[in-house]
Amino acid sequence: MQHKSELPGHKLAIVGAGPVGLSLALHAARALPGASVTLFDARPADKDVSADPRTLALSLGSVQLLQRLGAWRAELAQPILEVHVSQQAPSLPPLLGDWLGEPELRIRAIDEAVPMLGAVLSYGSIVAPLQQEWLKAEQAEPQRLCSRFGLPVSALKPVAQGVEVDAGIAERFDLVVVAEGGVFSDQVRKALTHDYAQTAWVGKVTFEETAKARPAGVAFERFTRHGPAALLPLKDGGAGLVWCVPSHDDPVRELDDTQRTTVLNSIFHPAVGRIASITPLKHFALGLNAERTLTEGRTVRIGNAAQTLHPVAGQGLNLGLRDAFELVQALARHPDIDAVLRRLEWQRGPDRWAMIAATDFLARSFTWRLPGAGAARGLGIAALQALKPVKSALARQMMFGSR
Repeated sequence: MQHKSELPGHKLAIVGAGPVGLSLALHAARALPGASVTLFDARPADKDVSADPRTLALSLGSVQLLQRLGAWRAELAQPILEVHVSQQAPSLPPLLGDWLGEPELRIRAIDEAVPMLGAVLSYGSIVAPLQQEWLKAEQAEPQRLCSRFGLPVSALKPVAQGVEVDAGIAERFDLVVVAEGGVFSDQVRKALTHDYAQTAWVGKVTFEETAKARPAGVAFERFTRHGPAALLPLKDGGAGLVWCVPSHDDPVRELDDTQRTTVLNSIFHPAVGRIASITPLKHFALGLNAERTLTEGRTVRIGNAAQTLHPVAGQGLNLGLRDAFELVQALARHPDIDAVLRRLEWQRGPDRWAMIAATDFLARSFTWRLPGAGAARGLGIAALQALKPVKSALARQMMFGSR
């Protein structure tokens, strides 16, 4: 009897060799030993991806997935031991503020009985080990594992019981998974789209010597009147910065680095310490761009190809990695591709739509001009800190998604 996880004779194509696509390819290579897997990406095979400095935050669930794939490099990562969320004053009406103080939410790994809430590392430190493991697997089984680097996919054409992939030469596959990401401003608009009219400025900061005594491994999120700002702890003692502001009235664009440092020191919580310097910042537009369904025929979209989210909760990549893991697990449990795809939508729906709704609500809340909107956020932060079971449930959601 054929073991059902082997998917005999099935051909799987993966479009996109970023973190999500590579994780999917590597997991499929191991969990689906009877299937052939072909990975497409426009970038050349010899391009060095390890030096890409973009800062990413992974949840604990994502860290565990990379560990399972043998692609986790602990020495390159800074564990997140605490997440500190607060709002720039005034957060509450005067009387409540005098009574409660400035609200803050502190989620700690030790309180959740886990070694870390997640970790921060560079894009290159995620992609390079994944690609190395994939190429090793391909070298060991070249008859069923194949890379097509340097070949952009120009078209996907539905055919009977499959999809034709055109990357210079048309080739038929039983299932195609699109995992190419991209940023909101460059994407073709999907079924659900909303331009938040916000800009994210990203870079890195260093701290004054006196600030380095603060606890390591704390990620700070600060809600300001312009939008959310976050500092992600780095291995070298600095922090990755994500600073979201209105695009139409951008308070960051015209400032030089010294002025930006001064502003950041005025908006972040005192627990951050004094920021000494900031790198030149890059910027990109923010918006929601999501498909209503993950599947269309024998084509599946995951990660940013399925939903591009606001970075307010830092969950876009983590959601994509869970998409990849759950798809392969479903294929390993059942050899019928069509049956798997029929079930995939409701299996991934709760996690996917909960994250889309949460990030969309938070992102839109910064554009509201309703009286008391800031106070409502402040009360929400204070309530979460006080209600320990709710806070723990939120922590589990951020670490592992909806289960």
